[in-house]
Amino acid sequence: MSAPSHRIVAVDVLRGATIAGMILVNNPGSWSNVYAPLRHAKWHGWTPTDLVFPFFLFLVGVSIVFALQKRIDAGLPRGDLLKKVGIRTAALFGIGLFLNAFPILTFEPEFGFRDFSTLRIPGVLQRIAICYGITATMFVFWQKRALVIACLACLFVYWALMSWVPVPEHGAGQIDGKGTHLSAYVDMLVFGEAHVWRSAKVYDPEGLLSTIPAVGTTLLGVFVGLELVRKIDPLDKVVRLFVRGALLVLAGYAWSWAFPINKPIWTSSYAVFTAGQATCALALIAYFADVRGYRGWTEPFRIYGVNALTVFVMSGLVAKSMFLIRIGDQSLKGWVYEHVFLSWADGKFASLMFALTWVAGWYVVLRLMYRRGIVIRV
Repeated sequence: MSAPSHRIVAVDVLRGATIAGMILVNNPGSWSNVYAPLRHAKWHGWTPTDLVFPFFLFLVGVSIVFALQKRIDAGLPRGDLLKKVGIRTAALFGIGLFLNAFPILTFEPEFGFRDFSTLRIPGVLQRIAICYGITATMFVFWQKRALVIACLACLFVYWALMSWVPVPEHGAGQIDGKGTHLSAYVDMLVFGEAHVWRSAKVYDPEGLLSTIPAVGTTLLGVFVGLELVRKIDPLDKVVRLFVRGALLVLAGYAWSWAFPINKPIWTSSYAVFTAGQATCALALIAYFADVRGYRGWTEPFRIYGVNALTVFVMSGLVAKSMFLIRIGDQSLKGWVYEHVFLSWADGKFASLMFALTWVAGWYVVLRLMYRRGIVIRV
């Protein structure tokens, strides 16, 4: 497909930086050698890595405005818009399941289909799909005031549920433990241990209940998107976004005193705090790229941004494939890391260089696609 002729530069740049960051933190040379900022916080708290996913969901909300507002204003039937939203939601969810299921076939001990009895149901793309589907549907049918009420409901109802609904054998409000809170209880009740993230076992970081405040994150992106499409002075727009972002950061931080910032269970304070940072980041990019006109530095990020889904999916598939290919008693990835990177660098630095090379390699692929006007969308 051809690349669109006009795009919002700041949005593409932030999306590109976000997806590049996601690729970076997901592909170290060795998980035992990773610098602290490139790891998630162990539980409460946050690191730069914990900003990646909420930034992406926030940008999903921003993009909903650009994708649907003109169609709504043009009077297109709401049913047709809802059909498009439904198709995209199903496609994103299906691709996420496919990533979890890959490889479909196994060759050891004998050729056949993989055992799907332990297939993880939730996932990153699955959460994006659900948040997109719910938020876009609300955007099609509701006015801004109703969307604001919905956002507040997502954040405050989730806080109430996690704080006051008792969990069998643990009681209410026990969010300091990974398996003692209501979100974990719901995940285990619905999915069971076999179908949640195997590294957690007792909950899923993209589980059902914690999707409620994630919808709140997406709605906060919608409100910024509505601000971006307003026909006002660009500098005034940037200032308004900076102020809004700073207030959200302060509100999220203040809320964390009662409901700690926590990415694995997507606490309401985390949703507000990270949306505030995303708003400030978008305003900063808009100031330099749109107000001041400094765009030369943006090209690598725009190239990543216009094919964000493509690089996320392909990077995941290739990474999994490198684990499957064996060279002696090592996976292909392990062999490359040991013989190419550990041969001249040590520990965490070698692991970082592997990840940076991975990001650079995909940039080459995406740049070729960009030059040919190829944008793959769902």
